Formats: sequence, structure tokens, C-alpha cells
Amino acid sequence: MDLNLKEKVFMVAGASTGLGYAIASRLAAEGAQVSIASRSEERIAQAASTISSETGAEVRGYIFDARNGDSIQRWVNSTLNDFGRIDGLLVNAGGPTPGFFTELEDNDWQAAFEQTLLSSVRMIRAALPALKVQGGSIVTLTSSAIKEPIDILLLSNVMRSGVASLVKSLSVELAEDNIRINNLIPGSIHTDRINALNTFLAGRRETTPGKVQEAAESTIPMGRYGKPDEFANAAAFLLSDAASYITGSSLTVDGGKMKGL
Repeated sequence: MDLNLKEKVFMVAGASTGLGYAIASRLAAEGAQVSIASRSEERIAQAASTISSETGAEVRGYIFDARNGDSIQRWVNSTLNDFGRIDGLLVNAGGPTPGFFTELEDNDWQAAFEQTLLSSVRMIRAALPALKVQGGSIVTLTSSAIKEPIDILLLSNVMRSGVASLVKSLSVELAEDNIRINNLIPGSIHTDRINALNTFLAGRRETTPGKVQEAAESTIPMGRYGKPDEFANAAAFLLSDAASYITGSSLTVDGGKMKGL
């Protein structure tokens, strides 16, 4: 399938590593021009250089802090200045701190709100004027927690559910501007985030991260963690015109793990 991404411009947040990096790389491989951003100047510059050399696409890296509205606006302004347009946005920020309710203080809730929910609001709001020029697409990278709450990720359960509600609401509001917006839900995709959570759980259970992974994979019908590239394929599809009649939806990429209908 031709996703028709050549010469289109996409912004991908949190793209120095992990799922953001995989998605940026996939878009570039399809011929898109990609604006990527993260908090680390060194890592985002390296990511841009690597993706560009591997795909031949124009990829530029920018510094931004997802918790800061001015920083997000500067990224959008720089993208418009350097590329001249924006056709799509991948909303992404690191996951909130794991923990149970009795372990979390007000500052933990505030930090999670700013990092996960408010950052999504700010990224979408900043990119909207450019997206309204010719229409486009927005995908929020979220979590299976919006479908099935995860015990140790209470902050993620709450904040990401807010993002899912935001997306559903905006799908109605933005349709008249020919802007589609969808959620993309990863199951257990093998990234540094999963490794960190496995280490956290191993400490709680007095076992090893490897044993935690084995137990987790045994609950997945496909018997393994997903690969970042597999997840990136779904993101590229949702961002592309091939998904032109899909908006307000939540696509799950989890190897069949979730049980809900």
C-alpha cells in the first residue's frame, strides 16, 4: 500500500529513542520530511542524523520540553520556518512515574498532569493553525491503561484516560477542518520503558527482570513482546491518507493481550 507520505511534513515528539524514534524512522522511510524533538540536544541530533542517513529523507532535530508550553510553541515555529508546512503530528511524552495510590503525593499528580495530559493539549493546540491550512492528521501515542487500568501505573491510568477523552472530543470539533485525530495504543512493545518497568516490578517481587518479562509474555497470545517497527507501521498508517476515514478511534497494537471487546 502506498501511504502517499512523500514530501509531507510530520512532527514527532519524544523521538530520540523508543517508539517515537521508530515512528519517525518509518515516516522517513516512506519519503516524508520529519521534524523530531526531545529534551536531549545530543540524542535528538544523533537520531536525526541516523534516520536521515538510513532513509535519505530530510530529518531535523529540535530541543523541546513536553512540560513547557513555550518550548512546544518554539518547536512548532521552528518546524514551520524550516519546512514551510505541517501535515501531521505524533503526540508523545514519557510515561508518568509508576506507583500505587498511597505512595503518590500531590507533586506526583501535578507532574503527571503536566507531562501527560497538559502536554498533549499544548502540542495539539500549537500545531492546529498550521494543520488547518490544508488538513492533516494527529495521533496520540497512549497506553493500554486507557482500556484496562494497570495496577502499578495509576497516574498513567488517570492521565492517559483524559487524553483519550480529549481525542474523542476533538475528532468531532476538527472534522470540519479536515483534521483527523486518533489514539494509538501500544501493548508490551520492547523498549527502554518496558525494561524499566520490568526492573521496577522485579524489585517489588524479589525476582529478575528476565523472569518478569517471561511472565508477561506468557499472557500475550502471540507469545512475545512487540517490536518497535511493528508499532511504527500502525502509526504511519493512521497518520497517512490511507486512513482518511478513520478519526476518533483507538487502535490497539498488543499481540492480542487485551481481553475487552
